[in-house]
Amino acid sequence: MTADPSLRSVKAWPFEEAAKVADRLDAAPKPAEGDRAALFETGYGPSGLPHIGTFGEVARTTWVMRAYQRLTGRPARLIAFSDDMDGLRKVPDNVPEKEMLAKHLGRPLTAIPDPFGTHPSFGAHNNARLQAFLDAFGFEYEFASSTHYYRSGRFDAALLRMAERHEAVRNVILPTLGPERRATYSPFLPIHPETGVVMQVPMEEVRPQDDLLVWIDPDTGTRQGTRITGGGCKAQWKADWALRWYALGVDYEMSGKDLIDSVRLSGAICRILGGTPPVGFTYELFLDEHGQKISKSKGNGLTIEEWLRYAPNESLGQFMYQAPQRAKRLYFDSIPRAVDEYLANLEKLKAQPDPANPAFHIHNGGSNDPGSPISFAMLLNLASVVNADDAAILWGFIRRYAPGVTPDSHPMLARLADCAVAYYRDFVAPEKVHRLPSATERAALEDLLQVLRALPADSDAEAIQNLLYEVGKRHDFANLRDWFGCLYQVLLGQKEGPRFGGFVALYGIAGTIGLIETALARRADAA
Repeated sequence: MTADPSLRSVKAWPFEEAAKVADRLDAAPKPAEGDRAALFETGYGPSGLPHIGTFGEVARTTWVMRAYQRLTGRPARLIAFSDDMDGLRKVPDNVPEKEMLAKHLGRPLTAIPDPFGTHPSFGAHNNARLQAFLDAFGFEYEFASSTHYYRSGRFDAALLRMAERHEAVRNVILPTLGPERRATYSPFLPIHPETGVVMQVPMEEVRPQDDLLVWIDPDTGTRQGTRITGGGCKAQWKADWALRWYALGVDYEMSGKDLIDSVRLSGAICRILGGTPPVGFTYELFLDEHGQKISKSKGNGLTIEEWLRYAPNESLGQFMYQAPQRAKRLYFDSIPRAVDEYLANLEKLKAQPDPANPAFHIHNGGSNDPGSPISFAMLLNLASVVNADDAAILWGFIRRYAPGVTPDSHPMLARLADCAVAYYRDFVAPEKVHRLPSATERAALEDLLQVLRALPADSDAEAIQNLLYEVGKRHDFANLRDWFGCLYQVLLGQKEGPRFGGFVALYGIAGTIGLIETALARRADAA
């Protein structure tokens, strides 16, 4: 890929981050063999399954990596690192064989039998789920296992270096701990030679020259000697993060706002080891519909499976791209807006490959996807009016509105039609309430009825929208927003929606006349 330095001026956060990585590598000594690949990393704790935050972190890091490649023309790699040598702290709620797992608490995840019976270990099972998850979205990455890196010797030199600087590393962490934990803290966690448990014990001796950790077994009181290298121990997580940065030469890693202090401490340890911490990026955490922090234990979040039930994965990319350093509410009402923002950006991308366009990053520079001639919000309105329980019902209206458009020619629209039916059934239908029109609204609706009856059946959306404005202006509304609110609330039973002229064109003038007549009759019945 040819370098394009002009991309530094693009007002898009992936390019701003990419420029920081480029500056970092420009300032580093140049290897004799030429440009080295910039190393981007994301981390994963495999005690649980991949989730929507996993997608967000890998997607965002991917966008920065691609921006770096376009900006510099240099190679880059993305490592998805699994901390699968961590000890199992508690038995997850969503797995079988809980009693069996309880017998292995404290052991590395890759040393515990797989409760699902499909892989050599529990860690291997969850690693496979992670890779299948990332593959399903087409991410380009290299999978890395903590267990493999420790046992293969990839971390040996860095571990011995940490042993040489043991007290300096301890002094970084000790001020952050309470008195009891401070008395026992060491950055090293030896693996018990008999039980296989990851031990959290004080070190009696740290002897890098002998490749040895000396510690006391708290259960038996016996003195134990454990090799520092070869997988005999692992590092505590803040030290482990720093060890990884130092050993691998990580250039870029982002993390959530809740890890700001951990990033600072790990960065200090990395410098003590003689390395330079990677360029970092702190993203904000997600909130629920009430503005509360999303918590897996509370169950107040939105899973990736739930999002993809109601919208295509590109819309999730759109949601993740926008303002990552601002706290955003992640709940079901976020979905339609994200879908239509994505569709609008896709249309702009097809017209011009603008690097500031989110769709540019979602589609790695360009896309041949024809998108959708109908917004998701419009499809939701249509599903609501016809009480759709099958996308085929929607296609009857779609074909009349956009002749020649089929599920095969427009796969995105086909996906959206399916999603609209599911979203309507689960969220719109239970909340749909038609209110009665006021006297002013009733007069305006009767006026609109006469206007629509005089319109040709093939009138386009813009002409209809202009007539709607004219009708609204003829009546005593405080503002036109109140008039359009009337149309949605009285005719469709919803609080809001897209441009109503577009809806009339999609649903049909005759059908809309029927909606108005029904609404007016409903008022007469109530009287």
